[in-house]
Amino acid sequence: MNALTLKQLRYLDALARHRHFGRAAEACAISQPALSMQIKELEAGLGIALFERSARQIRLTRFGEDFARRARDILQQVDELGDLARAARDRLTGRLRIGVIPTIAPYLLPRLIADLGRLNPALDIHVRETVTSRLIDELADGRLDTAIVALPVSEPSLTEVALLTEAFVLVRPAADAHRPVPDSEGLRAMRLLLLEEGHCFRDQALSFCRLDHATPRELLDGSSLSTLVQMVGAGIGVTLIPEMAVPVETRSAAVSVARFAGAQPSRTVGMVWRATSPLAHQLTGIAEVVRQSALDLRAQAGAVA
Repeated sequence: MNALTLKQLRYLDALARHRHFGRAAEACAISQPALSMQIKELEAGLGIALFERSARQIRLTRFGEDFARRARDILQQVDELGDLARAARDRLTGRLRIGVIPTIAPYLLPRLIADLGRLNPALDIHVRETVTSRLIDELADGRLDTAIVALPVSEPSLTEVALLTEAFVLVRPAADAHRPVPDSEGLRAMRLLLLEEGHCFRDQALSFCRLDHATPRELLDGSSLSTLVQMVGAGIGVTLIPEMAVPVETRSAAVSVARFAGAQPSRTVGMVWRATSPLAHQLTGIAEVVRQSALDLRAQAGAVA
């Protein structure tokens, strides 16, 4: 068997994740023919197929599944060797891969990236925006260094650091601004607009209204908070959004914003990373920057709401 290279293992890992030569090649920043040739060379060196190929899809063979899993472990350990060297320095430098959930990313990232760039000019920040479940998987696989999510995630292999508690506000048509603010019971009788399945913010809103996924409701689901707020402005229903989203999402919609009386719905925003990460100390420092950026946003939102 010819000597394996880390480059081949990274190409294998990309193809195993994407199950598509074009998308895997794009993720690796190489041409599709070049990636295909490297995979063929790897299979030839091993003397056994890693993938089953058909006109419509590719899939890992049974051997390929085992091989890809071990390759991913090796790549993670190699990455952690680099992190170990970075951790020995006083200040974090180089690439920092941050995951952020969609109900935080558009509002926090502009301020956060500016703050991180000012305090850590040697950082090369890479951002991944997706739902919590995917961020956790990518953290576990070593494809992310840290993620900003709603806590808890309750994953034993991850360190969780709470940053702040953020309230949700009610967004309703501008014409309803004079009406009393409904409580959670009142919301149950209204057309409540929610994010589509897979977003933790949806689950948090349902919990506040004491609704479950099986409860019949008069609603429409959206793919983003922007869509929900615009639907509210069109008179379709009402929705909940987090405080930090208020300045961005309500500036171009005919809506009013109200805070709930008494117990308010809320979420805890925090950061998570692998408990074994050599960068744990540096990430704790990054978490403080995230906290301050988020607090500044909350203060701005409070002035608007």
